[in-house]
Amino acid sequence: MSDLERTICLSNEDDAAKTNALIAYAFMGIGLFTGIFWIIGAIWAMVKKDDAIGTLFEDHYSNIIKIFWWGLLLSIIGAFLIFFIIGYFILLAVWFWSVYKLIKGFAKITSNKPYNS
Repeated sequence: MSDLERTICLSNEDDAAKTNALIAYAFMGIGLFTGIFWIIGAIWAMVKKDDAIGTLFEDHYSNIIKIFWWGLLLSIIGAFLIFFIIGYFILLAVWFWSVYKLIKGFAKITSNKPYNS
């Protein structure tokens, strides 16, 4: 199925899943600069994940949730290691990794593609 056909043939469930994933991506993108929206985006994805089961965009929710949990874990480690200078590099790497994953997810979802395609 071509991208045009896929765009035209999105079911109501696919459309709702796409919209909710876009909201989560947007919150997390804003959260890269504000913090609290990062958590709101992750919670949004966790709450809406069950609604997306079986849709074209299901794996985007897993991506958003993984970005949150890995980012949180690695940020905590980085924060503890700030005293040894390496923590700053870890925090910077986590930020860039998060930006990359969010942009990749946003690019895929706006093209009506699953994250792992």
